[in-house]
Amino acid sequence: MTDIPPTIEIAPTARVSPLADIEASVRGTRIRIGDAVVIDAFVKIKPAGGHGDVVVGAGSVINSGCVLYTGNGIRIGANVLIAANCTIAPTDHEFADPSRPIRDQGFRPSRGGIVIGDDVWIGANCVVLDGARIGTGVVIGAASLVRGEIPPFSIARGTPAIVVGRRGVA
Repeated sequence: MTDIPPTIEIAPTARVSPLADIEASVRGTRIRIGDAVVIDAFVKIKPAGGHGDVVVGAGSVINSGCVLYTGNGIRIGANVLIAANCTIAPTDHEFADPSRPIRDQGFRPSRGGIVIGDDVWIGANCVVLDGARIGTGVVIGAASLVRGEIPPFSIARGTPAIVVGRRGVA
């Protein structure tokens, strides 16, 4: 990214692969990449389905193949690890009217965007949906579908993800 649009802010200490694709918004959505963040190759950040901002906290890592839609907003805390091929989608298509193509029906009302606390690890191939609240210190098992709230320091997995344990408890 040679010319960075004003809606995209990348901290000088962040490392964004030249093979990442961060699209600028035409509606004013802001994308902020914090200090010492790593955005790997083939990560896609795309304004779609709402007016929310994407904020990636200091020291976080988003690995190859992840897709983040701005939708109703994403807040990623500090030191978060997001493994390969995850989708973070704080938006949802409307589909109620079968007489109209889904792509012409717009989007459903916001469920509040997505908030991911500090020191979270999200395993490979996870999907995180609008309204998800992932607490500080949470571990999400690979291939999980996250919606709703996951309490701090929980270990969760499955489709949908359910809490199966707690960090620090033998």
